[in-house]
Amino acid sequence: MSGSSFGTLYRISTFGESHCKAVGAIVDGCPAGIELTESDIQTQLSRRRPGQSDVSTPRDEADQVTILSGTEFGKTLGTPIGLMVNNKDQRPGDYTEMDQVPRPSHADYTYQMKYGIRASSGGGRSSARETIGRVAAGAIAEKILKEWYGTEIVAWVSAAGEHDAPDLHNTGLTREQVDGNIMRCPDAASAEAMITSVKACRDAGDSMGGIVT
Repeated sequence: MSGSSFGTLYRISTFGESHCKAVGAIVDGCPAGIELTESDIQTQLSRRRPGQSDVSTPRDEADQVTILSGTEFGKTLGTPIGLMVNNKDQRPGDYTEMDQVPRPSHADYTYQMKYGIRASSGGGRSSARETIGRVAAGAIAEKILKEWYGTEIVAWVSAAGEHDAPDLHNTGLTREQVDGNIMRCPDAASAEAMITSVKACRDAGDSMGGIVT
């Protein structure tokens, strides 16, 4: 199993670099007969989309998904599903100073040592753009789980830096509540404290860790 593919029964292979023409995924193992259109996947890609607030990356991308294969008349065929999202905000020139010097704490050096070459612009496959394929494939998996087993998944930011939100397990939390603020933390007081810390960290040219529950 390579670093670009994972899964056994439901297998995902992601493709594309940060500033190439497109990114996406091939999903193999999706059952036939599942109702599936771009709008089912777009909902999650829109939640992931960069540039939504001043605490996320400023890169401006619409992230519109196209289903290339594996469906017909709005239903899956059981064959591999091809998903593609065009990169519109391509700015490889922004990274010319990194052609020769790998960024600290990034995967630039790892790729150089593994392959003897690397994509110099935007980190190539070690960019957050690579997660688009995973999110798109996950949206399909989520629909299968919902239709077949009634499984619903809700995740939220439960910690950022030194700020921890209260335990929200077993509270009937919804995605609408999670999406109620730019921090994706449904506890308002915790969210405000996190946002303040993130902005201060950003203004200092630093970064911080967090926890998704």
